[in-house]
Amino acid sequence: MCTHCTRRQFLGVTGVGGMALATAHLAVAGDAPAPPRDSKVRVCVVIAGKPEGRSWGLSEEDLTPIKKRLAEAEKNLGNVEFVLGQANTTEQTAKLLEQAGPEAPVLAVSADIFGLSRAVAPVAFEQKRPVAVFHLPVIGGHDWCLVNPWRAQGHRITLFNSTDYGELQRAAALLRVVPLLRQSRVLASPPFKGTPESFSPEKVKERLGVEMMAIPDGRYDEVLDGVDEAAAEAEAKEWLDQAERIVEPAREDVLKAARASLTLEKLIAENGCHGLCVGTCMRWLPRGFPCLGFSRLNDRGIPAACDGDMDCLLTMLTMQHALNRAGFLGNAAGVDTAKNAFHLSHCSAPLRMEGPESPRAPYLLRRHAEVRGGAVTEVHYRIGQEVTITKMVHLDTLLVFRGKIVAVPRVPNGEERGCRTEIVVEVSDADKLLANWGGGALGDSATDYYASLHRVAYYGDHTSTIRHLGDLLGLKVVAEV
Repeated sequence: MCTHCTRRQFLGVTGVGGMALATAHLAVAGDAPAPPRDSKVRVCVVIAGKPEGRSWGLSEEDLTPIKKRLAEAEKNLGNVEFVLGQANTTEQTAKLLEQAGPEAPVLAVSADIFGLSRAVAPVAFEQKRPVAVFHLPVIGGHDWCLVNPWRAQGHRITLFNSTDYGELQRAAALLRVVPLLRQSRVLASPPFKGTPESFSPEKVKERLGVEMMAIPDGRYDEVLDGVDEAAAEAEAKEWLDQAERIVEPAREDVLKAARASLTLEKLIAENGCHGLCVGTCMRWLPRGFPCLGFSRLNDRGIPAACDGDMDCLLTMLTMQHALNRAGFLGNAAGVDTAKNAFHLSHCSAPLRMEGPESPRAPYLLRRHAEVRGGAVTEVHYRIGQEVTITKMVHLDTLLVFRGKIVAVPRVPNGEERGCRTEIVVEVSDADKLLANWGGGALGDSATDYYASLHRVAYYGDHTSTIRHLGDLLGLKVVAEV
């Protein structure tokens, strides 16, 4: 790992993985006003067609439970505001979209036989808006069958074809990801790892709307020196008190990690950022391990990625906006074909895997295995839990597979193997996963260590959600198994 990268090197031409990357236009934290945090986004809900209750169409009575569920969704999601109206012509749709604003994605409820293709699709496609279609089978019209051809033409559109009105909330939750990414700013410190597009500020901004900002030279040390000692003591006490056991670290190791944790929080807050990617972890270690800080940020809904992995940070940011859940970024420690299992491990594992308000997973406090010092967590995730494992690569593809946690190895005292937190995930076909690792989507980056190695695990089966996100963001979705 690089331990001496400066802002000057960061803003010039940085060599990573044998490839020269122009980062000259990367903004420096503090140079621009911070975007608003936790602001609401608008979603334009269009009742597509005339709800007259004729054959192959909805009635006003049919719309009642839909509107009720939309009101509940707006309340449940918290950061979404619906602009709702009915449109039977392209002119009516255009007026609704103007009212919602230029950044609003579209939730189209199919209300008559050809309302979607007649009134909504032409305008939404012309304005390049992402569209989610909600269609009630049998009575919701015919043009749901055009969604796949429209997508093949390059339009960002996905389909919820269901009698479950809860899908309206899921559709809105995924639509909001697009404007939320455009409002997002991430703090970054090189060297970067992953596929090269993910650490080009211009490409990340163009493709996802996310702004990348550099941590100014010396700012980490300045903030660390100014950390309130009482706050650091309180933070250290919380980590110590809540641990199942403290194995190797001394109290001073935990206190130094707590100072680093509060430093990261301050850097995020002062720049109004929504995520953090740090490639200089090892240079920071002597003054306090940042691993607890990564865990803490992820638990609070602020994705934080180590090893400079921008692929994984952008994955985590996208999934945070979609699910309000943390992901476990880890090294793919191997595929065990004898036991049909996949191993994932790292030292910066989040504790609250089901959202900021969810219970913490139990953990031990350990020293870092590779450098044999500091304080990190060994988190014991839930055995039997279904997980989805994913990663965005090249800003154009989402890799995905799922499985079930069947073991969470506990590292014996004094043993210095691998990373501290590990999950063993049973998969449907380990031989296929091994043969199809990367799904053919990595291209020339397949030989780059971190581009190929890292994945992010989430509690739950989110394969359908990832496919919908792929549709709305214009990303390919590739199943690795």
